Parts: sequence; C-alpha cells; structure tokens
Amino acid sequence: MNPTTYSVPCIYPCHKLLSEPLTVQVPGSKSITNRALLLATLAKGVSTLRGVLFSDDSRHFLKCIQDLGFETTVDEASCLITVNGHGGDVPKSEASQYVGSAGTAARFLTAYLGICHGTYHMDSSEQMRRRPMKPLLDSLEELGCEILYEGAEGYFPFTIKGNGFNKNRITINIDHSSQFLSALLIAACLCKKDMRIQVEGTHGMAYIKMTEAMMAQFGVQTAHPSSDSFLVTCGQHYQARDYQIEPDVSAACYFYAMAPLLNIPVMVENVHFDSLQGDVEFIRILEQIGCNAVDTHRGILVTPPADGRIRGVDVNMSACSDQAITLAAIAPFADTPTTIRGIGHIRHQESNRMGAIVTELGKMGILCRETEHNLTIYPGKPKPTTVDTYDDHRMAMGFSLIGLRAPGIVIDNPGCCRKTFENYFTVLDQVVKQL
Repeated sequence: MNPTTYSVPCIYPCHKLLSEPLTVQVPGSKSITNRALLLATLAKGVSTLRGVLFSDDSRHFLKCIQDLGFETTVDEASCLITVNGHGGDVPKSEASQYVGSAGTAARFLTAYLGICHGTYHMDSSEQMRRRPMKPLLDSLEELGCEILYEGAEGYFPFTIKGNGFNKNRITINIDHSSQFLSALLIAACLCKKDMRIQVEGTHGMAYIKMTEAMMAQFGVQTAHPSSDSFLVTCGQHYQARDYQIEPDVSAACYFYAMAPLLNIPVMVENVHFDSLQGDVEFIRILEQIGCNAVDTHRGILVTPPADGRIRGVDVNMSACSDQAITLAAIAPFADTPTTIRGIGHIRHQESNRMGAIVTELGKMGILCRETEHNLTIYPGKPKPTTVDTYDDHRMAMGFSLIGLRAPGIVIDNPGCCRKTFENYFTVLDQVVKQL
C-alpha cells in the first residue's frame, strides 16, 4: 500500500459463493478503553484491563496517566494493561500533559485534574486545538479551578490549577460533546458533598449511559433526580478490578455495512446487542434498509436484504452519530433518498464531518442537501475520485466502503486511521482476499 493513498479494490458483485459468513475480528473499544484507564487510576489498588485497544488515542491517554506518576505495566501483544490506582489522588502535583487528538483524554483528564490539587500544563494536536472545550472549562472555573490560556480562550493549550470542589452543583451544556458530562460524572465522586450536575442538551446520551454503566462496574453509582440532572452521592469509591473491554462496535460497523453493499452475510466476533456501546444501534438501522440481524453466541450475524435491494431510510442518528459517515457511504446505492437527522454536532469533531460528507460525495456526483442538523443523500452512481479524509479516521474508513462497490475510489492519507484502528486497511485487504 502506498503510504499516502489507498486504492480501494472494487469487488462488487461478489462472485464467490460464501458457504459461511464473512467473519471479522476488530480491536477493543476506544471509548471503553479510555474510560477504563481513567477509572483504574481513580480506584484504589491494581486493576487489570484486558482486550485493550492500542491506537494513537489510547496511547496518548496511557502516556498521560504515566506522566502523572501512575504505575502501569503494558503488554500490547496480549492487549493487556495493569494500572495501580491511588483512590482519587494524583501522584504528581505538577505535570505536562499532551493529549494528541484524543477527545476522551482531552476532556476526561482535564476534568479530573481541574478538581484535584495541582498545576498541570495541557496541550494537544492542532486538530484538537480546534475542537470545543469551553463548556467544560467554564464549568471547571465555576467549581474553583484556575485556567491560564496560552491562545484562544476555551481551547488548548492552557495551564490548569486545580483547587478541589468549591461547590457541589454545576450546569454543563453538551450540545457539542457528551464527553463534557462524562468527564464531570467520572470525577464527581471526589467531591466531599453530594454532587449534582444539571444538563443542557441531549446529544450523545448513549455515551453517557456507557459512562454510568462503567462507573457502576467500578463501584460508583449515579442517580437521576430529574430527566436532565445527575446526582453522584459522596462517600462512594472506585474499586480496582479485572476488566474485560468489549470489541469496538464503531469499527465493527464498517464490516457490517458490507452486508448490504456487497450482498454477503457478515459476522463480527463477540459483538452483541447488549453492548455498552451506542453504535450497536447502527445494526438496527441496517435492518431498516432491508438486512436481517441475529445475535448468536459468536456475535451478531447480519445478512443482506433478501431481494438485494437497499432501501433509503429516514433516521435520527444522534445516538450513533459516529456512523453517520458509514450510512452516508451506503446511501448512494439505495433505491430512494436517505435522510440522516440529529447530527449537526458532527461539524465539531475531528473534521467538519457534515461538510466533508457533502463535499466528498459531491466530487463523486452524488447529490446531498445539508441543513443545520440533517443531511439528505440521493441515489446515484459514484464517479471515480480521490477522497480527502481531512485527517479524520472515520472519513477514511467510512468512505472506503464506497470503493468496494464503485470503481476508482482512492483514499488519501489512509494512515489517519491510527487514531482508533491502525491496521484497518490491512484488515480490509484480508477481507477482500476472502471475497
């Protein structure tokens, strides 16, 4: 593979008759890996994390906690990390943190350090410097944290001086990222009083449910005094544990999308409907476009539409917005237009994903209509083009799917997948060889 581009092999129609489903293994969940790393530092004693994802994002998170003085052992070959947690204390009261482009590290560690006692310099990649932080930083200042910005207010880089909690009620707006709320929830048990968090916005609540479930698995419960508020009672403590990380459902969805696109059955091992990850909802969307999905002991099996016809859908994807690009890659091959709703916030992620989808499909001759929160994609025959990926891993992985069905699609900068799935294109080549 050319290190700067990847020519997607068009393999549609698949002439090989599959006697068994295409079966794929994907790495561990990024969202769960990084939450588990933070929860392990907050627990008292040694936690063992199994099935860990090793990618740019998780390595940045791991390096950050090591730079804070937490003792770890790392076995990449076995996908295993142990973390010696200090029960909420940070070993070093002064440190520099570089979070790269990892939104979880940027938000979770900032909240944790902002309410501890110490001084920490926080910096990031240029990409992360453009992503929103202000709602979280404003809330931390309200709680008593001091922040010295080195550039634009509300963005990296900055120095943060934590002084503990000066109050036990806070309001946070999550229109741009649910990670702001997750970050505060995870750290809230360090407050010496019951901590109540009022929420404005409803974006990404599936990720909040994941956060709450993992907090409970490590020993801290949340309550809901009202539909838009969260309560973490004082006196709770995280417990060290042996923790198995789920396969990454976000990564699995790229392979499940091959079922309707290539008219083949697909199974991803150990992915089940009871997953903590909100992106499992994407498989239900595949059912709406005509697929069938069955949860087996090995993993969810998705079979293509019986008549081979991909149906256009009108769906709200706010709960699984990382897969908006994946559905956008399927949409040109549907028999009617596809409307994706509730995804306005994806303009503020690794790239302006709304704009990227419209631009790149437009280069292929596919008509898209964009409104503030919605996107409608019309059927068409994609023309050959080189896809700009905007240093966005999901654009690279999602739009590679189009090339499996339409010839002449080239992915620029495939290496950006290092963020979450560093060998995606190697796995994709292995899949193609099976077909």
